[in-house]
Amino acid sequence: MSTVEVFNAQQIAELIDALATAIARDHPHLDRLVLIGIRTRGVPLAYRLRDRIATGFGSPPQVGELDITFFRDDLGSGGLRTPNRSELPRDLTGQEVVLVDDVLFRGRTVRAALEALNHFGRPEQVRLAVLIDRGHRQFPIQPDYCGHKLTTAPEQIVKVHLRETDGEERVLLIDAKLEENSRE
Repeated sequence: MSTVEVFNAQQIAELIDALATAIARDHPHLDRLVLIGIRTRGVPLAYRLRDRIATGFGSPPQVGELDITFFRDDLGSGGLRTPNRSELPRDLTGQEVVLVDDVLFRGRTVRAALEALNHFGRPEQVRLAVLIDRGHRQFPIQPDYCGHKLTTAPEQIVKVHLRETDGEERVLLIDAKLEENSRE
């Protein structure tokens, strides 16, 4: 199996710092900004962005957690999924929302998140922040804020490991064909 570490903990921190700066500069009214992490790894990223924005720009934006389980278009495939509760700090009507996720690939997760957001009000605007954009979209979805655009083959896997969810901090690029062959 071929696995390459693309980013280490320090590099991930630098990407998050750059994302936080870009988001804060685009949103001068931080009291109207809500960072919404898409479960699972978007949630700790949203909290980290909030902390970096608070440190560098004063006022911390609010953070919410969005579960998209019932809005996915692949709900019937891939086994049973256990939904979590979405936790948003307030009605999103009139708010500036930044959806936060770890990896943007086909765009299906973001499409589901946009649909789920409709149940929590009508935001003034919705933007997207991702740590890694790996391309290969199936939907016309692009990030407004991107930590790093990583060139990948469609069959490769990008795995983000965060200390809050995985106990370690790194981004891996895995050759899926080699991984699949090693299982046979």
